[in-house]
Amino acid sequence: MDPAVLREDMVDGLESAAKDVLHDEVVAVAMRDVPRHEFLEDDRSAYADREHEVLGTRVLAPSTAARLLQALALEDDHEVLIVGAGVGYTAAVVAEVVGETNVHAVDISRPLVVEARQNLARAGYEGVLVDRRDGADGLPEYAPFDRVLLEAAAVEPPRALLGQLTDDGRLVFPRGTQRQRLEAVSADGGRSQFDPVSFAPLLVEGEQSGAVERNRTAREDREHAVRRAESRRGWEQDWIEWEESIGSQ
Repeated sequence: MDPAVLREDMVDGLESAAKDVLHDEVVAVAMRDVPRHEFLEDDRSAYADREHEVLGTRVLAPSTAARLLQALALEDDHEVLIVGAGVGYTAAVVAEVVGETNVHAVDISRPLVVEARQNLARAGYEGVLVDRRDGADGLPEYAPFDRVLLEAAAVEPPRALLGQLTDDGRLVFPRGTQRQRLEAVSADGGRSQFDPVSFAPLLVEGEQSGAVERNRTAREDREHAVRRAESRRGWEQDWIEWEESIGSQ
């Protein structure tokens, strides 16, 4: 079947009363235009509302992608950072709204960066920048961004990403661990919550697919150490300073 017809059917289904997922006309038009089959192997299954697995990562179902994109509240000419480029489909839809040269995407997996670049070029969005980075660090060279989309779960958004927002910017991410909900955080600290979602956690160096070592314990130890250091107050801080002064004698 003609991929254009499959795209129309996909978006019509998301807008239907049965699914009631897609309400933003800007996002709907963009999803009708992006050739999703260029990002997945099977043309027909590419337009089915289900997830796919590619190079060790989950390609979002169209309904999930629509929820993320609507929460971003995109406008023409917005500068956008996508953390978790995956195969590049989300970046392509964003590019339809804001312009491809305004879209920047990063992924910690080198094979996925290569895949996303190839897919985007084949689909006609070669102007989208895709770089291999630790997503928690963002992309400071191109900051600030009007919108940041984190396609991975976190209890709180990384500080570096919040710091790369414009004054009226917005960061969208799945908040939580086992139970997650889509959340939008504004640069001034305001928060809005949306639908329940389920995403894999944000990865750091060594945890990505194909890495020599995948060690979440080490990462958790570092995070707990930082939280303990920041929470020291009163007699505990005095005791630490007293120990240090004894050791220096």
